[in-house]
Amino acid sequence: MKQVVQNYKSGELALLDVPVPGCKPGGVVVRTAYSLISTGTELMKVSEAGMSMVGKARSRPDQVAKVLQSVATNGVPATYRKVMGKLDSYTPLGYSLCGVVEQVGAGIDDVAVGDVVACAGNEHALHAELNWVPKNLYARVPDGLAPRHAAFGTVGSIALQGVRRGEPQLGEVALVIGLGLIGQLVVQLLTAAGVRVVGVDPDPARCELAERLGAVACGDPESAVVEASVAELTGGPGVDQVYLAAGGGSNQPVELAARLSRDRGRVVDIGKCRLDLPWNAYYEKELDVRFSRSYGPGRYDPEYELEGRDYPIGYVRWTERRNLACFLDLVARGRVDVEPLVSHIADFDDAVETYQRLKDGDLKAVAVLFRYPEQAEGTEEAGQAGEAREAGKAGDAAEAEEAQAAAAPAVVVPAVRRTGGVSAPARSGKGPVRLAFVGAGNYATSMLLPHLARREGVELSTVVTTTALSAANAQRKFGFGAATTDLDAVLDDPSIDAVFVVTRHSSHAELTQKALLAGKAVFVEKPLALTEDEVAGVLAAVEKSGNDRVQVGFNRRFAPLLQEAKQRFGTRTGPASLRYLVNAGRLEHGSWYLRQGTEGSRFAGEGGHFIDTASWLLGADPVSVYAITTPGTDDLQVVLRYPDGSNATISYVTTGAPGFPKETLDLIADGKVLRLDDFVRASVYDGRRKRWVSSRLPQARDKGQNAELAAFVRAVRTGGPMPVPLESLVATTAATLAVRTGLAGGVPVTLAGAR
Repeated sequence: MKQVVQNYKSGELALLDVPVPGCKPGGVVVRTAYSLISTGTELMKVSEAGMSMVGKARSRPDQVAKVLQSVATNGVPATYRKVMGKLDSYTPLGYSLCGVVEQVGAGIDDVAVGDVVACAGNEHALHAELNWVPKNLYARVPDGLAPRHAAFGTVGSIALQGVRRGEPQLGEVALVIGLGLIGQLVVQLLTAAGVRVVGVDPDPARCELAERLGAVACGDPESAVVEASVAELTGGPGVDQVYLAAGGGSNQPVELAARLSRDRGRVVDIGKCRLDLPWNAYYEKELDVRFSRSYGPGRYDPEYELEGRDYPIGYVRWTERRNLACFLDLVARGRVDVEPLVSHIADFDDAVETYQRLKDGDLKAVAVLFRYPEQAEGTEEAGQAGEAREAGKAGDAAEAEEAQAAAAPAVVVPAVRRTGGVSAPARSGKGPVRLAFVGAGNYATSMLLPHLARREGVELSTVVTTTALSAANAQRKFGFGAATTDLDAVLDDPSIDAVFVVTRHSSHAELTQKALLAGKAVFVEKPLALTEDEVAGVLAAVEKSGNDRVQVGFNRRFAPLLQEAKQRFGTRTGPASLRYLVNAGRLEHGSWYLRQGTEGSRFAGEGGHFIDTASWLLGADPVSVYAITTPGTDDLQVVLRYPDGSNATISYVTTGAPGFPKETLDLIADGKVLRLDDFVRASVYDGRRKRWVSSRLPQARDKGQNAELAAFVRAVRTGGPMPVPLESLVATTAATLAVRTGLAGGVPVTLAGAR
């Protein structure tokens, strides 16, 4: 299928061929009939992409701060790869469309194949022929409403949420500054609510359009028309509300808002304009400044947008989805007229040219629509016919049960059973090792694929993702032979030797099972599993298939500096004490790591890294786990006991200083100390002297990914043992999961069956 994309590094716009999105549970696949260009938001993004690197940095100082923190934590090379990987990628455009449901995912029963829906979201309502859209980001289009009008749904919801934030009342007077697409819709919504509106815009054509659509008077911000109209309508005190729907770097809108507002008036920011508030003016009138966040409550909440968890109507009357449905109803009943806003309708095949004309100023427009081939005409007929379709159920989705942490005194470490002994999947030939990637997120594209792409004897065969554009980006940047959203096609391909599972945590175990049963060697990023049942499922696949060719991405044990430090430390004769401080830091709001209901706790996701490192240094798997938390924080203290009496304490903290190194480790035994400082410095002390020390520049920090990948590829090529025995991987996973059990029970947990 085709999709409009932009390279943020070069500014290139393209109509790209990308894989068709898969139909995941909790959503629908929609074939687009019309999609709307936001001439404000999208053109701002297009313009930013054309800036120099310095210009981009100046426009996004928040991102510059993140880059500097990443340099301090991960070093220059890793940060550079990550940043350039993001910049030199195709990004999607679009967030408002109308189309026809083509596939229905499990758990969806409110629409059926053939229904016409309006869709929202800058990740789900893109300028693309097909989109997967989750439940709370689509709404059924009312009978008789033309799909090209329904395509305004998202932008209309933005305007509607802004009006709601202003709390207009019958008979009030409002000022709308900025009469672009959002401003024109705000004018109509306020008029429909019984509010008299004065509009402000330097473009006479837009002022005239707003007056036709209900504004009492409109004019240039410098003209006397605006102030005279406000004085006449209010009798002198000023307007009750001001809606800032303008963009740009001028401070004129907020200054005008203060001048024309009444005492204790409301100022609502909907657009993205400069907000250098003149303190005296706002203080003296005690103005109430409010922000309007996008389409409404639910925006930026992954549980609402991606998992379909609605807010109770008694507590949250107007959500994103309810705003979308409300706006569609207003248009269907003729209370809002979007047809006069349509300046141009372009064929989707002409998308790149259309953007260029808008950017260059050759096309002056309030709203521009893309019309998709063949689909639009049929959808218009479907929309006008108003046929009632019976919503069919696509299948009952099993509701996920919340994991209940049992306060049991012991956790069984499952035994690894193989049918017919260790099985190395037969390779199809003596050529390069052919790899497939399932997932192509930040970690895969910054820490794994750059190493594999330049490794001799490796062929990147196929990349599989659930979103079409991420697969296309990975194919372009790393040279994959094919990109797809069809996992089964990859698993059924006998020429593929190994599958990398680098998706979100909740899918790791299931995908690993499928790949093992298909006879593939598997590299799965940590964690292997999030529950004991998932571990059992992986081991059942091993037993059934006889295929135990699994490597989990526990890369620290492969770090060159730590490997050398262990060698210098030498063998030990007595028990050891190990202290591992992980200064994990706080996560940004909205990070998918915070979705503990589906993705597990943060420690369940990455704690295996540190347990594996401790076990490798101590030469055994733990036999018990004790865990406590620091009240009021997410900080964890995990104490592991080993068969010879050794112990390891992992302090996993989120409340530390961000400038402090992320990982520091001390191993003490037999009068010796091994010290590791964040993989840039290591030392070994013996008696009263420092016997060995080695340092790296921070930008040369190496946590072992390259060496781990080399070991995995070598095992696949030769059929030799995997880099880490499966028994050890299972023991580490069981110990990681036992932390949750220990926290629930408040007592040490014995790992029964541990080696």
